[in-house]
Amino acid sequence: MAEVDEERQVCDVAVTLAFSVLGKRWNGMIVSSLGGGPSTFVALRRAVAGISDTVLSDRLAELAETGLVARTVDAGPPITVSYALTASGEGLLPILDQLGQWASANLAERAH
Repeated sequence: MAEVDEERQVCDVAVTLAFSVLGKRWNGMIVSSLGGGPSTFVALRRAVAGISDTVLSDRLAELAETGLVARTVDAGPPITVSYALTASGEGLLPILDQLGQWASANLAERAH
C-alpha cells in the first residue's frame, strides 16, 4: 500500500510540473501551432490570436528552456529565426489532442 501511495505522490509531482509549463496561458497553443512544423515568430503571432509580441517572446524562451521548443537562426541572408518542437515537444501533441477532445466533450457547454 505504501508503494502505491509513493507512486501516486511521484505522479502528482510530475503533473504539477507539467502544468507549471502547460498551464500558462498561450503555451499549449504555441506547442499546438508548432505541431504543424517549424515556424517564424511572425507566423506564430498570427497563429496564436491575441498574444502580444512580448508574451510570445517570453513564452518561446521559456518553452526553449524547458526543452520543448528549439530556436534556430539561419545566417541567411536574410537572417531568419525559426522555432520547432523538439522530440519532447512532439510527444505532447497526442496529449494536447486528447485534452482538446476531453474539453469538447466535457466543457463545451460551459464555454457558451
